[in-house]
Amino acid sequence: MKHVLVPGGAGYIGSHTVYALINSGYKVIVVDNLETGFKQAIHPDAVFYHGDIRDSAFINSVLDNEHIDAVIHFAANSLVGESMTNPLKYYDNNLHGTRVLLDAMLKHEIKRIVFSSTAATYGEPERIPILETHRTNPTNTYGETKLAMERMFYWTQAAHGLKYVSLRYFNACGALPGGKIGEAHNPETHLIPIILQAALGKRENIAIYGDDYPTRDGTCVRDYIHVDDLAQAHILAMEHLLNNGSSEIFNLGNGLGFTVKEVIEAAERVVGHPINQIISPRRAGDPAQLVASSEKIIRMLNWQPKMPDIEAIVASAWAWHSTHPNGY
Repeated sequence: MKHVLVPGGAGYIGSHTVYALINSGYKVIVVDNLETGFKQAIHPDAVFYHGDIRDSAFINSVLDNEHIDAVIHFAANSLVGESMTNPLKYYDNNLHGTRVLLDAMLKHEIKRIVFSSTAATYGEPERIPILETHRTNPTNTYGETKLAMERMFYWTQAAHGLKYVSLRYFNACGALPGGKIGEAHNPETHLIPIILQAALGKRENIAIYGDDYPTRDGTCVRDYIHVDDLAQAHILAMEHLLNNGSSEIFNLGNGLGFTVKEVIEAAERVVGHPINQIISPRRAGDPAQLVASSEKIIRMLNWQPKMPDIEAIVASAWAWHSTHPNGY
């Protein structure tokens, strides 16, 4: 049985990936400082170490105790707005934390890592759909640190033979079927949970930031990808590396763009009643469209999103939010 270390495995995407790994027969070791993650989200069969990857003694002790075959790295701060007001926090946690983790991995001769990256590495898109070969020009500190982490893996490969896969995902959403675990952020910044909070009466309304974009209904278009589809992509990427595959960068989206209004309409069908909405001014820096091409990972790793339908995605999120209106 292969042993997988998952830093950040108590967070939203990390916890869903841990469930998928255990269901696929892997032994999982989670490390998380619980700054934004939740102990309740960790699979009961995972081994859990409470600590911070920036603590060299801590992460080395974990690797001393556990035989690790590969790492799937989620531990990072990820709020775009916060990254602009507190950039040094992001350089400390995202970049410094990853440096300490890589140093410990090399000491223990662990040379396979899958990395949770982001579409924010691209910045304003040159054209749609976005390809992995397009220019990377982040417009915020969060995207800048994630891109720098990718370069850290690249140069560590050149010097030490590390093999890595970087997964640049678009709008992660949805929840584990059955609603056992789901998305819980404070503050919440993602569209689908915000819409469902409005549906639950936790918010007065959902604000639509701009309805005059050059899109089919005037609202922004985004690529929404179910969290379980993301989890499966992480496992395929890890298995690619364990089978001596090459280092790669892959986009993860479902290739379909939905407008803000279309997502709200899907949510109204799921919850069975209208959701209050208001039109607000555009937010600075919001591109009209962000849609991924995932052709490369489909071709190379045979990845296939199982839940591309926006109504099904929202329904899975509703199963969580309706039974956990206050999160964990």
